[in-house]
This record gives sequence, structure tokens and C-alpha cells, in this order.
Amino acid sequence: MSGPKDSGTNGEPQYAALVTAIMSAGVTEAGEGIDGIRWNILGQTYVPKQYSESSLSWHATLPPGTFVPPHIHPTQDEFIYMLQGRLDLVVDGKDGVANPGDTVRLPRGISHGLYNRSDHDVKCFFWVSPARRLYDLFWALHNLGPNASPAEVVAVAAKHEVDFLPPPEDGE
Repeated sequence: MSGPKDSGTNGEPQYAALVTAIMSAGVTEAGEGIDGIRWNILGQTYVPKQYSESSLSWHATLPPGTFVPPHIHPTQDEFIYMLQGRLDLVVDGKDGVANPGDTVRLPRGISHGLYNRSDHDVKCFFWVSPARRLYDLFWALHNLGPNASPAEVVAVAAKHEVDFLPPPEDGE
């Protein structure tokens, strides 16, 4: 399911036609994303499996040493189902761990960070509800490339309803 990709006023791709889309019936095959999409999000691979106004889901591979810094989704609930590996978490300031078979629940408005501190890939299935602007954010981050500065990432994310937390002060 895809809509026209138009350049917005700031050069970011716009997928407004998709936001109002209704989920289509069918199968997204293993290893494939909808419309063949595969995003590189700061060294991680995200493969979208389903997208509609009410939700977005994707398969994620987090190589060793990669992470998603602490952030908040003020308008979405997020879930992670663990398939392979160990994911270290910080949820609402508390440390945690997720292993294969675990489901991580991240309510809207709660800060969370995800870390692969192991020597092996982490594979997991994410979904958010509602989709809001996350699909557009993943395109924007993919288009920034692998060498994007943290400031660029934070600015783009804020435009798409994801708020990154500032790094901790030295000594904390």
C-alpha cells in the first residue's frame, strides 16, 4: 500500500495519502516489507509489515552495539515482541531486559530507550497504535543516511511526534 511521494516544503517526503489508508488484506511474506520497503535507521534495519491509520508494524534487526536513545511517543502506544536475542531497556527511568517470547509494553507518554549490548543481533517485531507520523519519520531518518548528526535526528523526530530526551549530565 503506497501513496504518492511528494516533496514537502522542507524537502522531506510526504506520505499524506497513506495516513488515511485502510489496511489491505493479504500476507506480507517473511523477509519482505510492504511494497519492498527496507529502511536503514541509524544502522538498524526496519522492514514495515503493515501500515494503516490505526497502526504500523515492522520487523527490526538491531546489530550488536546499536540502540534507540531514550524518547517519548506522546501520541502512540508502542509494543515489541522479542524474537531473538536480548534487549536491554530503560523504561520510565527503570532498567529492564527483554528476551525471546517477551512482549514489551510502552504506553504513550512514557520514556523508553532500547539497547543491544550483546554480541549478537536482536530481532523483534514492533507495532504502534495509532500510526500517526511514525511511517513518515522512518522515511525521513532513512533519507538522512548512516552519518546523520544527533542534532539532525532529534530535529526530524520532533517534527514527527517523537521527542528524544536530552543526554544525561556528566557524572549522572
